[in-house]
Amino acid sequence: MSKPTSEQKTASLTSVVDYSGLLGGIGELLEAARRASARTVNAFMTATYWEVGRRIVEFEQGGAKRAGYGEELLARLADDLTTQFGRGFSRQNLQRFRQFYLSQPTERICSTLSGKLVGVMRATPALESGDATIGQTSSAQSDALSIRSTPSSISKTSSRIFQTPSGQSSTTPFALSDLARAFPLPWSHYVLLISRARSPEAFAFYHTEALRGGWSVRQLQRQMDSQFYERTALSRNKATMLAKGGRPEPGDAVSADEEIRHPLVLEFLGLRDEYSETDLEDALIRHLETFLLELGNDFAFVGRQRRLRIDDEWYRVDLLFFHRRLRCLVIFDLKMGRFTHADAGQMHVYLNYAREHWAQPGENPPVGIILCSGKSEALVRYATDALPTKLLVREYLTALPDEKLLSAELEKTRRQLEARK
Repeated sequence: MSKPTSEQKTASLTSVVDYSGLLGGIGELLEAARRASARTVNAFMTATYWEVGRRIVEFEQGGAKRAGYGEELLARLADDLTTQFGRGFSRQNLQRFRQFYLSQPTERICSTLSGKLVGVMRATPALESGDATIGQTSSAQSDALSIRSTPSSISKTSSRIFQTPSGQSSTTPFALSDLARAFPLPWSHYVLLISRARSPEAFAFYHTEALRGGWSVRQLQRQMDSQFYERTALSRNKATMLAKGGRPEPGDAVSADEEIRHPLVLEFLGLRDEYSETDLEDALIRHLETFLLELGNDFAFVGRQRRLRIDDEWYRVDLLFFHRRLRCLVIFDLKMGRFTHADAGQMHVYLNYAREHWAQPGENPPVGIILCSGKSEALVRYATDALPTKLLVREYLTALPDEKLLSAELEKTRRQLEARK
């Protein structure tokens, strides 16, 4: 067989480079499209939640701020919306929507949108009807298409768009597409701001800096944790503080995939979010689910990758069962590394949450099982320390699967899965 000539080698190398350029370009395109999709969904989600908050306030409170008023409405509304639309409309979330509206009232949104509209009009040449088509205009011009750039038209248009109907809570004062422009940050940012900003000034500061610096939600949370607003206010050299604080750290970055699969986005779109961090973890969880159900009739499957939110933090419970004989929920949490004291602490958080929010009246306290899948050993711990009686602890340990059985099954499954890979 003859060796390839130098021309053939060059052509082959060029082909590889060309293909790498094609692949890289498509990858960048998909990444940009995903980010744009996430931004669009976030803008409409934020606008929708603001409008939900407005309608709640207008309906229950007539626009007045009366503390503690309307709890019965929130509870009833939460039940009905959850039945109709699924997760995302708990009483706590509805309270957050109401709080969001109160922090950004209609008057402020009117001012924001009116200013943006006037700015677009002034920057856009006067357009008579039929002067241009959308395909021939810039994005700014298309926003102002068919609107003539004159003081009288600005006045008429703004009064038409921004007039809030009195006493009509079912009527939206803004189109969602217009309202979405008033909230340039994702909803997850606003969740942090309304729950953790200690004053309107702090809210405005973090909002401005997050927008100016393009902060991810992780960067915003890190800055709020470090009391960046308070430290900047006390600093003698505020410009240096702002410049330094605006620099992102490696852990601040959020990928396009993470943005799209964020629980808030999936919740808003009504999509399932049962996914694991790795293929191995996902396969182990699926196998354990089947294995536990095959052990007998005691386990009843409740959910997989069950999500819970405590304050602003999201957590996931890998497997949730109900044990018929023990009359309690059983939480299984899989850790891909060795067992640590932090794993036990996290499990106790899960158990306390499950006892308060998931358990039904008359059930025994939930029990947690932590499965740690290290390469050298697999440790199993029953988190039963907080149970009220030693008798109940002994009953749990007798009825639940043997530690060695679970440990052996976990290790065997892991070896099989790794061998396949």
